[in-house]
Amino acid sequence: MTHKTVRLTMAQALVRYLCNQFTEIDGERVPLFAGVFGIFGHGNVTCLAEALEAVQDQLPTWRGQNEQSMALAAIGYGKAKLRRQIMIATSSVGPGATNMITAAGVAHANRLPVLLLAGDTYTNRLPDPVLQQVEHFDDPTVTVNDGFKPVSRYWDRITHPAQILASLPQAIATMLDPADCGPAFIGLPQDTQELAYDYPLAFFEERLWTIPRPRPSRDQIAAAAALLKTAKRPLIISGGGVRYSGASEALAKFASDRRIPMAETIAGKGAVVHNHPAYVGPVGIEGTDAAKAMAETADIVIAVGTRLQDFTTGSWTTFAPDTQFININAARYDACKHRALPVVGDALESLGELNAALEDWACDPARMVDAQGLYADWNTMLDEGQAPTNAATPSYAQVIAVVNKMARPEDTLIAAAGGLPGETVKNWRVKSPHTFDCEFGFSCMGYEIAGAWGHAMAKDGNGTPIVMLGDGSYMMMNSDIYSSVLTGHKMIVVVCDNGGFGVINRLQTGMGVPGFNNLLKDSRVKNKDSPLRVDFAKHAEAMGALSRHCESLADLEAAMEWAQGTDRTTVLTIATDAHVWTPGGADWYVGVPEISDRESVQKARVGQADFRKKQRQGV
Repeated sequence: MTHKTVRLTMAQALVRYLCNQFTEIDGERVPLFAGVFGIFGHGNVTCLAEALEAVQDQLPTWRGQNEQSMALAAIGYGKAKLRRQIMIATSSVGPGATNMITAAGVAHANRLPVLLLAGDTYTNRLPDPVLQQVEHFDDPTVTVNDGFKPVSRYWDRITHPAQILASLPQAIATMLDPADCGPAFIGLPQDTQELAYDYPLAFFEERLWTIPRPRPSRDQIAAAAALLKTAKRPLIISGGGVRYSGASEALAKFASDRRIPMAETIAGKGAVVHNHPAYVGPVGIEGTDAAKAMAETADIVIAVGTRLQDFTTGSWTTFAPDTQFININAARYDACKHRALPVVGDALESLGELNAALEDWACDPARMVDAQGLYADWNTMLDEGQAPTNAATPSYAQVIAVVNKMARPEDTLIAAAGGLPGETVKNWRVKSPHTFDCEFGFSCMGYEIAGAWGHAMAKDGNGTPIVMLGDGSYMMMNSDIYSSVLTGHKMIVVVCDNGGFGVINRLQTGMGVPGFNNLLKDSRVKNKDSPLRVDFAKHAEAMGALSRHCESLADLEAAMEWAQGTDRTTVLTIATDAHVWTPGGADWYVGVPEISDRESVQKARVGQADFRKKQRQGV
């Protein structure tokens, strides 16, 4: 029996396969791959681009301005779609490819799907060294694309056209696996892209992919239920995996029914609204005092869908040494951290089975009463810190309060590195579920605007992405303001200009080192008394955006009202204080010199030594 075949180039076959992959979202059949972000060069323009051009009405290609930012936009899209749809990013060889490595790190750290297709050097090596090739004298098989290996969940290089038959399904399965989800990288050597091959037609049949929901072991559920029934002071920590599992409502109901206070990680923020009765806010270094108190007194913590990074755990000082953990996670590695009782499985399935196993057990009501009282105190403190004052320059908290007030329930707040993650996590009051995206797994400066471009595509007019970022992040990556104007994907960008890298200056000076090379005034600049400040409003206008500079909080409120009605990306700028921060949260393990002539550093070292005594031991 012979199989029917079709003769295509490897690049044509790859694109045809991707076009025939589908998934379901809320009962609607949609393409698994929603589009491509591309910058073409000699590694992908003559073959891959030729194939993409032919299907542009089915698989749209969007022109990026920077390979890193377009891959970040793809990641933002995947996050907005709760990992149910995937975007592709393609680059040429050399710097085009290596620019995407940072974005791959973002996707890997945050467990987010993105398909990265980079051109590669020739497998036949006849024209070596080609333009942009980095040669390794001891290993001619190595190219810069090997640099993706540490930041990819799936990595391959196609050296024969038949290899995509096995590779592409594995790449997709990895990106859709709740345990292994992350970036898939495929290197495409230029001479392999051009080769024709007789592909079986069956390879291109439409396929409907579903995201698996692995059920936990009955033994693990029974053990978790038995342990939780002994709890006197339990706490739930809800991570990003709760949102991606679609378990937000189930976990919130579980918390209320079992009378267990519910905290969130930074990735998990937005699973519930700010005023949910069981909610005590984010936990950890950028958390609320209410969540901190609940964590410090907890005897059992149920951590759901979180990798328990140091900002969540206060570098593992937030919990008592004898606190026991029940880790519910699709990834075995995360479930087994810190001597936890592991429940390896999908969050929604695991919660359902744990809930049934608990029968009629519920925590003493006094625990929830304490939590709600502490959270009420926290909100009172927020109100006081967000209230306008006579200060010449507003604080982050005051600016956030205005933006939050003017945001519609369907708008999504987007932040990343710098001072705004901590300030937004503490001060932003979520109005609707899944309307908060703070990229803090990789803490990538430059994610904000690029990620918002992806969010705007995903939201498709159902609300507006609102970006809050500092002047440092804006200077690092802003070109997708232009991308969003070109493509008609509106966002609102609020630039908080505090004159440099404010939060890292806070860390530096807090550990006893004089301000150095972070704020503009402390850097090697021509005029230290009055360093040149960028006119961000005019800069944004030069890229086609609308803009306003705001002199006050009242100006900002009026500008936000105006921005909500504009027809394109709108950028608002306002000076913010580099030294006023919202209090609260846990401490952080940082390196402080053992030896220093500075008394301030010596004092900080003693403080760190005392802090580290509280750390839990374990992995």
